[in-house]
Amino acid sequence: MLRFVSELIPSLLVGLLLGLRFPQLPSRLAAPLVNWGVPLTLVGLLLRSGMGRELLVSGAMAALVNGAGLLLLLGWAPLRRSIPHGGLQLGAVVGNTGYFGIPVAVALLPPASLGHSISYDLVGTLFTWSVGPLLVQGLAFDARRALAVLWGSPAFKGLAIALLLHLSPWGAELGRLLWWPSQLLLLLALSVVGMRLGASLRQGVPLAPGEVWPLGSALAFKLLAMPLLMVALTRLIPLPLAVRDAVVLQAAAPTAVSALLLAEAAGRDAERTAHLVLATTLLALLTVPLWWRLLALLPAG
Repeated sequence: MLRFVSELIPSLLVGLLLGLRFPQLPSRLAAPLVNWGVPLTLVGLLLRSGMGRELLVSGAMAALVNGAGLLLLLGWAPLRRSIPHGGLQLGAVVGNTGYFGIPVAVALLPPASLGHSISYDLVGTLFTWSVGPLLVQGLAFDARRALAVLWGSPAFKGLAIALLLHLSPWGAELGRLLWWPSQLLLLLALSVVGMRLGASLRQGVPLAPGEVWPLGSALAFKLLAMPLLMVALTRLIPLPLAVRDAVVLQAAAPTAVSALLLAEAAGRDAERTAHLVLATTLLALLTVPLWWRLLALLPAG
């Protein structure tokens, strides 16, 4: 908990102040961070934590909970009416596991949970960039389009590079060398999240009265329903504590910034999604530690 307070919150606050002063800064940093920082970070973390087949379990849990959450939103009429916009639907399901969730895992969980947090992030990222563009734009699912998005995603690049290096004779040494750069990039990524929040606050886009209920519903679904759904899944599918704690905290992560990027690119729901990213990120500073404390009280299996 001390590391959570001493590293994560200052990084967010520094980024927030920079975003308020320099609102264009996050846009300038985002592209190189996504294209180069994300793959390098994943390579360093994966090589250090290991790439065993047991990580497939946490990846499968990510696919299950994201898919189940999306099916609930689209298939249950009351929820669909409460959260009718594609950008909010995506934001209510996909979490900022890379820039928020993994730093949380490093700060709050033992080293054995780190690989599972990364595996969850990889699958969640692939889910976001494959299903997300179709959902935000209101398009029918297209397997070819989804595969093209997956192939070009930063998470896939990082996974491919890490796998090649893991199979080489220098994998362990490179993991040690890249560990600290990966940590610094994680803190920089968290600062960029804070910068986006600061830029959003400076713009001061007002929320229309009719948007309060959809936003609140999406916020509650992301910060409460998604981790609760994951807890329920871990009761049905007993997992080791290291895996359980990792996947629940990743499910509790705030709305992914990528949901906002996709909404901006599509020209739809950008303001709504920006409000959701801002609100969930600020509230997650309280809710994520509470979920961590709750996990400590739950019996294993």
